[in-house]
Amino acid sequence: MTRIGIILGSTRPGRNGEAVARWALDVAKQRTDAEYELIDLLDYKLPHLDEAYPPSMGQYTQPHTLRWAETIDSFDGFVMVTPEYNHSTSGALKNAIDFLFAEWNNKAVGFVSYGALGGARAVEHLRLIAGELQMADVRSQVALSLFTDFENFSVFKPNQHQVDSLNATLDQVVAWSSALAPLRKR
Repeated sequence: MTRIGIILGSTRPGRNGEAVARWALDVAKQRTDAEYELIDLLDYKLPHLDEAYPPSMGQYTQPHTLRWAETIDSFDGFVMVTPEYNHSTSGALKNAIDFLFAEWNNKAVGFVSYGALGGARAVEHLRLIAGELQMADVRSQVALSLFTDFENFSVFKPNQHQVDSLNATLDQVVAWSSALAPLRKR
């Protein structure tokens, strides 16, 4: 069965992303088209990129990198939950992405973002990164507004239409993950 990782892309104390990622996982778990699992960057303790060789060479030496690579390699596609910080994604998510290369290749990726403008600018940056990593980014996305999907900017209360947006994103991620399966080496 297709495996989709939902990556919680914020490590900030008091992060809104935890509630968002758990909501995405709860909605996904109601589906039967794939296996869904939460990947919390806090569980990996990745320092600022500390490998001597570029990730494209695949010569990982650090135990944390090897563990991260094994996790990412085990999935067929991803949904990245990202905040928008200073018109981009979080440094923690960018760093985690930059640790690896081949493990991302030929996999689909969708985005759930949040911020003052729904996190749209963070997703635009992530789409550029996905292209370099040979990932297929899907068109549908979830853009959560701090003004309308959160109470007092911190209590997550998504509008009902966001469930439809999430399901459309998951539909595309699963479809593309399945379509790309022949290109992935396992």
